Amino acid sequence: MARIGFVGLGRMGAHMARNLLKAGHEVVVFDIVQAAVDAVVASGGKAAFSSAAAAQDADVVITMLPAGEQVRDAWLGQGGLAKASRADALLMDCSTIDVATAREVAAAAGRPFLDAPVSGGVMGAEAGTLTFMVGGDAAAVERAKPILGAMGKTIVHCGDAGAGQVAKLCNNMMLAATMAVTSEAFVMAERLGLPAQALYDVCSKSTAMSWALNNSCPVAGPVPTSAANRDFAPGFTAALMRKDLGLAQQAAKDAGVDAKVGALALSLFDRFVEGGGGGKDFSGIITMIREGK
Repeated sequence: MARIGFVGLGRMGAHMARNLLKAGHEVVVFDIVQAAVDAVVASGGKAAFSSAAAAQDADVVITMLPAGEQVRDAWLGQGGLAKASRADALLMDCSTIDVATAREVAAAAGRPFLDAPVSGGVMGAEAGTLTFMVGGDAAAVERAKPILGAMGKTIVHCGDAGAGQVAKLCNNMMLAATMAVTSEAFVMAERLGLPAQALYDVCSKSTAMSWALNNSCPVAGPVPTSAANRDFAPGFTAALMRKDLGLAQQAAKDAGVDAKVGALALSLFDRFVEGGGGGKDFSGIITMIREGK
């Protein structure tokens, strides 16, 4: 079993840390919110007084943070995790951030470093069924697999440093656009008198089939586990989707790609979040479409 330093115990990170504990690893945790630390300690974790202290003597150091700025500061800032960690430690960032920062941190870390963003939302984090999209050295990925396997079900080595972030941003750009057009289709169907269940029964088994439809259907009823049945209580918030779409647009610009559909999806989620929907599940965008806003 490994000694793991885990920094960032938000709605995703806390579940991931708990799953490492369930797998028998020793997990030393830090977060700027003390209540978040206390909750994981109650599940068997050990508290550190700083992020650097969490990294000391750890075999593996993991961060799960909100944005690139926090990731850069956590790893490379004064008293950063890279210098605080052992020379032979494996370093991983599971945040979703911009590609440039992921590559910068990996190059400067001085240790084996993986960018390993996740897909699966809070429910996947809690169930230990996340998908990890991993960028970095192949040997480091092999070393990481037992750790990642305690938190997720699918591990894909996408390529060199930053490749995990590229995969995540492409994935979420496709997901957001699919959810938006799926929501438009359900609103169109209800206005034309077609029951939601009938549309779902057709499309979930036909050429319009998608993860967004089959797992996160934006209307209540057809998929009992979807957020639409819980007043859009979030598995993955609209605010986070907007953040990822912004990162995807920046990556597209850097690559010289005019991602028009991705840009349209971003504009829709901008409006939904600015209208007060940021804390709702991203599938809640159907409420804005229904209202014609």
